[in-house]
Amino acid sequence: MLKVKTDSRKIIPGDTFVAMEGHTVDGHDFILDAIERGASKIICNRGNYSVETIIVEDTKKWLQNYLVENYAEQVNQLTLIGVTGTNGKTTTCFLTYQLLRLLNIKAAYIGTIGFYCDDMHLDLPNTTPELVDIYQLCLLALEKGCTHLVMEVSSHALEQKRIEGLRYTVEAFTNLTEEHLDYHKDMEHYLQSKLLILKQLKTDGLIMVNIDDPYGKHFLTATHKTLGYQGTDYTILDYETTARGTKIHFAINGKLYEVETNLRSQFNVYNYLTSLAIVHNLGYQVDDILKLTFQLKAPTGRCEIIKAKNGEVIIDYAHTPDAVEKILSTFMDEKKGRIFTIIGCGGDRDTLKRPIMGRIVTTKSDFVIFTSDNPRTEDPNQIMKDILTGVDQDNYMIELNRATAIQKGIAMLEKDDMLFILGKGHETYQIIGHEKQHFSDHEEVLKYIDKSIT
Repeated sequence: MLKVKTDSRKIIPGDTFVAMEGHTVDGHDFILDAIERGASKIICNRGNYSVETIIVEDTKKWLQNYLVENYAEQVNQLTLIGVTGTNGKTTTCFLTYQLLRLLNIKAAYIGTIGFYCDDMHLDLPNTTPELVDIYQLCLLALEKGCTHLVMEVSSHALEQKRIEGLRYTVEAFTNLTEEHLDYHKDMEHYLQSKLLILKQLKTDGLIMVNIDDPYGKHFLTATHKTLGYQGTDYTILDYETTARGTKIHFAINGKLYEVETNLRSQFNVYNYLTSLAIVHNLGYQVDDILKLTFQLKAPTGRCEIIKAKNGEVIIDYAHTPDAVEKILSTFMDEKKGRIFTIIGCGGDRDTLKRPIMGRIVTTKSDFVIFTSDNPRTEDPNQIMKDILTGVDQDNYMIELNRATAIQKGIAMLEKDDMLFILGKGHETYQIIGHEKQHFSDHEEVLKYIDKSIT
């Protein structure tokens, strides 16, 4: 396992501590703590300490070079699968991880919902963790006998070189829609960050591209395959909602197939077929994959459906304009009663999407409850003002307390109504100020639904 750390709290005797300078925290402030915990070597760009100290100009660059030179060859013994895009990364990766395991392949997963390997599950702070953590998790997967690892690859991770040295056997691009523009500034910069994943593809590797997305054409390489509705390698012919999930009719190079999944919505048609295509191109037979499909489950908080008061509560992580529009539009096709939506926007994040979200959700819903979603250090009332600049209807109320908002939403449900609780999905916290407070949409729903409903 790695003997180099960037978090002083993780130091064990004999480790090397690398003092990284972040946006809000400077690792140099924790050097003495690292030494007290047993660090035997310090990598930093200033100072003199009681243990071996190496002064370098750029500690981040030093760490990247160290990891690549010492561990990349070992880590790349894994068959690495990387999925990038604005939406769909988590579900596509988690389905791929499940399929590999069902095919008796020792596999691991790294992404938004954590690290999965055998019976181990660890929470992670980011969709794609820091470079040192990525290498640590990859080595842990190898130690546990894994041969494959499926990973969500975020634009931040690509631009910040958090996957430096990794080489993917298969990559996938899901879609690109407005998100993280507080960081990327515009869609062109966002696209260029995503395109960096192509540099991590093995020379004989394959990228699976959703060609229905207008940005898909930018990801086409000498070795690519496409997915979509027309003229693709994996062609969606039709889909229909069933009592269990969705029946998908598709073709692979002209050969027709049909499968029923436990997942609902059009976007999960793309997610499932992308997952199938990834596994197929790893050398596994389509018919074998189809036989296992009924065992697949969506990740927690991804289109999670709970019965309540003869209606349904749908919990989903949708927190971008595109994701919100897609999930509401998809379920509108099934609409028998009314659609209620509970939603907010994160604080200290992209403000440009707020009015867009407000307009979409009030247009696509019968009634909306706007609430808090990780306000962080920003005034929740200001977030609401930003959202409401895009709203020109009066079918909404504001309830900043998210637990109360959920209670009010469930109380409104009548037969065949649907209540969407969007934005947090799997998250089990609210970030208020700089503090994470325990909070789960799923738990709150279960508190208020009728006990007779299973």
